[in-house]
Formats: sequence, C-alpha cells, structure tokens
Amino acid sequence: MRALAVVSRKTPSSLFLLLLTPFGVSAGYVSVTLAFMLAKAHMPTAAIAGIVAFSVWPQTWKVFWAPMVDTTLNAKSWYLIGVVLTALSILALSIAPATIKNAPVLIGLVIVSSLASTLVSMSSELFMAHGIEDERKGAVSGWSQAGNLGGGGLGGGAGLYVAQHVSAPWISGAVLAGLCLVCAVGLLFVDEPQQVARRRRYIETLKALFVDLLSVVRSRLGLLALVLMLLPIGSGGASGLWAAIAGEWHAGAETVELVNGVLGGLASLIGAVAAGFICDKIDRRWAYCLFGGALAAVAIAMALLPRSPMVFIVATLAYALVLGACYAAYSAVVLEAIGKGAAATKFNLMASVSNIPISIMIAADGQTHDRYGTNGMLFGEAGLAILAAIAFGVFVRATRGQAVAPLAEGV
Repeated sequence: MRALAVVSRKTPSSLFLLLLTPFGVSAGYVSVTLAFMLAKAHMPTAAIAGIVAFSVWPQTWKVFWAPMVDTTLNAKSWYLIGVVLTALSILALSIAPATIKNAPVLIGLVIVSSLASTLVSMSSELFMAHGIEDERKGAVSGWSQAGNLGGGGLGGGAGLYVAQHVSAPWISGAVLAGLCLVCAVGLLFVDEPQQVARRRRYIETLKALFVDLLSVVRSRLGLLALVLMLLPIGSGGASGLWAAIAGEWHAGAETVELVNGVLGGLASLIGAVAAGFICDKIDRRWAYCLFGGALAAVAIAMALLPRSPMVFIVATLAYALVLGACYAAYSAVVLEAIGKGAAATKFNLMASVSNIPISIMIAADGQTHDRYGTNGMLFGEAGLAILAAIAFGVFVRATRGQAVAPLAEGV
C-alpha cells in the first residue's frame, strides 16, 4: 500500500527556518550558554565537558526511535511534544543548581533536551518530504539548515549574551524557551502529511516500514546517496580546531570568539540558503561534491596565504560559509533520495551514516595536525575531499544503467 500526501497548499520553503530553530537552540544552549554558566559557577572543566557530551548521544542513535514518529500520532503532534519538551528542559537547565552534586540532574535534563529536539527535527522532516515539491527540495534544505545553524547561534550567542547581562540565570533559559514555543506558530502554515498506512497489528506496520526503508538502499538514487554520505566530502573537521591553531595567525581570543560565534553562524546561514537554491538548479549530488571541493579550496588557500589575523578571519568565515552550503546540499541529497514513505526513519538513517565520516575527519585532523603541523592538516583534509569526490564520480559511472529496484514512495 502507498501513503502519499496530498498537498493542498504551497508550503513556503522559508517556513523551515522557523520550524527547525528549536533544534538548533537546544544544541547551542547546552554547548555554549550552559557550559558558560557552569564554568561561572566554578564547576571543573572535565565535568562540564562530560555534561555537554551527553547532548550528542541522542543525535547519534535517533534513527532507532524515528519509526515511532513515522507510525504513531501525527507530525504536528510530535512537533508540539518536541518543542514543548525542548522549551521546558532549557528552562529547567537554567534553574537547576550548577553544582557537581547536581550533575546527574543536569545530565538528565541535557539528554531530555536533546531527545526532544530530535522530535522537532523528525516531524519537520516529514513536512519537508511530503509538503515540498521535488523542484524545491534544495531550497527547503537550505532554509532548514539555516534554522538549525541560526538556532544554534541564538541558543549559544544570544543565550550567552542574556546570561552575561542579567543577575538571574533562569531569565536566559526563559527567553530561549519562549522563543522555542513561538516557533510552533509555523504549524499553522503546513499541512499534516498522510501517515504510513497502519496494519491491524503494530508489528506489521513496522515490518512494512522497514521494507520501505530497504527500498532506499535497493534504489540507485538511494544507494548513491548512502555512498555519498559515507565519503569525507564537506565534513568540515577543521572548524573544531580554529581555537587551537588561531595563535599561528596571531589571532586573539576575541577574534576566535567572533568567527566561531555570531559572524561564523551568519556566514554558515547565508551559505546554506544560497546553496539550497543552487541545488534546485543542478544535480544535487554533484552540488554536494562541488561545495565539498570549494571547502577543500578554502583549506588549501588558508595553508598557502600569509599568517595574519585578517587572513584568519577571512579564511575561517569563508570556511563557515561553504560548510553551510555543504550542510544544505547534504539535506537536499537526502530529501531527494528518501521519497515520502517512512521519511523520518529514512532521513535519520542517512543522518547517522553521514556522522561516520564527520567523526573520522575530526579525529584524523587532530592526529594529522600533531604529526605534520597545521599545513599538513589543511592539505590532508583537502586532499581526502578531492579524492573522495573523484571516487564518487567513478562509482556513479560504474553503476550507470545498473538495474536496481525503484524507490518506494510509501508503505
């Protein structure tokens, strides 16, 4: 059976900037604002890092509860549950005492916030898969990543600004919680997608869902997307090391904060939105490779140019802009590949796969830097990306005309 959505109105692509903002706010608040408040309360750095690390766990394993979003309740209900829990957990984190003794409570709230944010993203992915025409999936990918990146800037940058300028820490949490709840207004402008067809027994519904999931791998479009997600193209590993190597460009702490904060977030947001529109004009997989090549070019230029604070600022902002473009192209490739049925599960399967090269690249950059220096790290990252793009081109050519089962559109 098929469960196809009937689009009764044209959902604006830019609406997903609003809908995905709480997802970014959750991550930004924990990694920046909460970490700052804990440090201000004299909590040891190791303990802070441990607490923040727990926010990553749900994002790594979310594919395992994505089928629940595909097969129970509806997309708007899951969005409301996610956004309310995200708001309440952020408020609770701002109220909870910042002490080592209270660390278990903080860890629990961080996990709840991250879990809740996955419900926000999954339900939004359902709206994108069902309510956006194929020719606009690049644009909607750009706007959704802008919401993610912009939300992270608000949760981290704006949240930190408020926390630094008010006497009561809970005010910062209350402001961000209110912002998250306001984003639910976006639900008024999207149609509820038709759900996965339900069988008499829930286990049969899940079985049908996984048959549809398997169809992604069996389709050439899905197979190409999976291969592309596994390659180290546009992974952006060096972005996590700017603070560590800034001294080589004589860049001070304020400069690092600026390019890693508001300006870097703005550059990524602009890159994501612009790339989204480009992805609707050319083949989305080649757009992803193109932006990955551009990121490699920025890394090479950064290695070759003179070491000065201005070069550091321009290069890192250019890197952030192109990395935002890579994020948008990644979403566009995934949306094109997954079809409509079981969209949340398929999207998050791809997301889990895409995290593999990102984590490998971050570790590889660190190891390469320690052994061969900063230039070795930048050249190494660029070289891997270029080789991966060439390998993908060879794979595309080798599988051209291959008889692979068509992608299922629903279950």
